[in-house]
Amino acid sequence: MPSAKTILFAALGLVTVVFVAAWIRAARKERRSGPPGPLGLAIGFVTNFFDTLGIGSFAPTTSIFKLKGLVPDERIPGTLNVGHALPTIAQAFIFIAIVEVEMATLAGMIAASVAGAWLGAGVVASWPRRTVQIGMGLALLAAATFFAMTNLGLFPGGGVALGLRSPLLWAGLVGNFALGALMTLGIGLYAPCMILVALLGMNPRAAFPIMMGSCAFLMPIGGLRFLARGSYSFRAAMALTIGGIPAVLIAAFLIKSLPLTWLRWLVFAVVLYTAFAMLRSARTPGTAATDVVER
Repeated sequence: MPSAKTILFAALGLVTVVFVAAWIRAARKERRSGPPGPLGLAIGFVTNFFDTLGIGSFAPTTSIFKLKGLVPDERIPGTLNVGHALPTIAQAFIFIAIVEVEMATLAGMIAASVAGAWLGAGVVASWPRRTVQIGMGLALLAAATFFAMTNLGLFPGGGVALGLRSPLLWAGLVGNFALGALMTLGIGLYAPCMILVALLGMNPRAAFPIMMGSCAFLMPIGGLRFLARGSYSFRAAMALTIGGIPAVLIAAFLIKSLPLTWLRWLVFAVVLYTAFAMLRSARTPGTAATDVVER
């Protein structure tokens, strides 16, 4: 009889196949988009490289898209969920395989995040630009707060547990459901999931398979909603994927860890600026937005 981890890997493989098939169907409608440019590929490589080391990819990617005018604001959430999905799936396979977590806790928290993302993506994909701008501006402010808390050592230290029991398990499920819903706005799941895992008394290392496994399921499942509505930028998403997958492999197997404190402060500053820029754009309806720039 296959082990629980084998079943989880099989389920992740099935989700991957369904997502790739849906994206291929969507790609046939995007013949005028052309191949991704070098700037987009570089963004995909850099953001997914540091994502694998625990920085997170959503807030930095959102900041670059906004500051460079590469993707219309209302299409950024969909582009993030579609474009970062396959690199995150690669992360999940790696970290679920090498980091021990009780399977009942891992599977339950993944399922909760997926349910939140499915509901959240259906709502966000239909929002007008101004609503997305306000939502993403607030999400970026939250992300900047998490970066600052990490650098200042304000996260709880965590414990040694590799799994949860009721009522802590229910608290974890509710928390990850909420994080999955917020993920569709671009807030990112990594930092808040690390906080949640530590607050519940788990080993901080257990956060990696939980957060990466959650994202690996919820991003393609949420991404299906964005693909169905065409609420994403095809070229930008493709660039994130093509640039991101090799970056994940390099970071996971060759680099493994880096001193990231100063990088987090830089990301904090950029994300904070972008949050206010996004909210400022929401105050001026009709702000021009461009699609992916030819670079």
